Amino acid sequence: MKLSGHTIFDNISVEITIANNRVQSIREVTSVDGNAWIAPALVDIQVNGFAGFDLNVATVTAADVCGMVRALWRVGTGFLCPTVVTASFESIGNSLRAVVQACATDPMVAHTVLGIHLEGPYISAKDGPRGAHPLEHVRAPDWDEFQRWQDIAEGMIHIVTLAPEKEGAIPFVEKLVANEIVVALGHTNASAEDIRAAIGAGAKLSTHLGNGAHAIIRRHPNYIWEQLAADELYASLIVDGHHLPPAVVKSMVRAKTLDRCILISDATALAGMPPGEYQFAGQPVELTSDRCVRLAGTEYLAGSAIELTRGVENSVRFAGITLKEAISLATLQPARLLGVEENIGSMDENSQPNLILFQWNDVNCKIDLIATILAGQVVYQRDRKEM
Repeated sequence: MKLSGHTIFDNISVEITIANNRVQSIREVTSVDGNAWIAPALVDIQVNGFAGFDLNVATVTAADVCGMVRALWRVGTGFLCPTVVTASFESIGNSLRAVVQACATDPMVAHTVLGIHLEGPYISAKDGPRGAHPLEHVRAPDWDEFQRWQDIAEGMIHIVTLAPEKEGAIPFVEKLVANEIVVALGHTNASAEDIRAAIGAGAKLSTHLGNGAHAIIRRHPNYIWEQLAADELYASLIVDGHHLPPAVVKSMVRAKTLDRCILISDATALAGMPPGEYQFAGQPVELTSDRCVRLAGTEYLAGSAIELTRGVENSVRFAGITLKEAISLATLQPARLLGVEENIGSMDENSQPNLILFQWNDVNCKIDLIATILAGQVVYQRDRKEM
């Protein structure tokens, strides 16, 4: 079997030969038919769940994690950071354990999981900044507690989102950074001084900038402007059409620049599910017909219901950037943040490539996924069952 397309970053015509569901060769050719493109497998550093699989329920198992990962292959996400949110010590530990066990039992899942993202519980307790995180489990940073979680995770926690204004947060950030963990600011009511102190301690990322915030905020100064202006911080963005209006996406991408923006899905288990009422992180949420997830009875968003490919499409629409630029926000930039550039986008068959092939509708800004290839293996192909 042969698959072909134009490479997204240098527009070279390439033919990929597949046998026994594995890449046998990748060679440059004179031309290829159609509007097919080849890009690195997408990298999503914030995924709470997908297709009915929820990482943050008490009953989560390694099989659930594997099911979620495999479902994400079918929409082009080849690498991810499973995200565990604010909860009790035992609940967080159970979610961490499920991810570790999934990686231990399935080598391809282990290949896909770049590390765990711990979002909370060391966040703001205030309504708005707290988002959908349960108030009863919000608390101040505790290094001993975190170390116990990291032991359960067998060192797999690679990103921690916290609020820098919490008591003891800055020394906590310093310890995380010393342990080569990416520190992200999010779900915060921080002052400019808090944000600068966290950056000075080594914080690198703003988690879903513009969200996890008050519905009504002081015009300026405020914690969104301060993070947007901080050149030291990457900004992850949920571009689903609900978390950030198109004009805000365009403004943030221009202010941060393409080099410092990262697309995330922030997907919950509701992504890919029918509209209705559900539970997320122990709280009732509602999924609307236009794929918006809200904390039931409130205006507060509770994660998203999209996959990362939809964020790529929307970024082209909203920010006026090219497909190549949008793909980079979902591949190269998150890979650089995590220091795993060498795993992303190689076109050498000897290096076990991680790629997606897709058709692009330039008029409607739509991606139609053809195949996902991970570690040189076809793990998804359109119109065929998962490999």
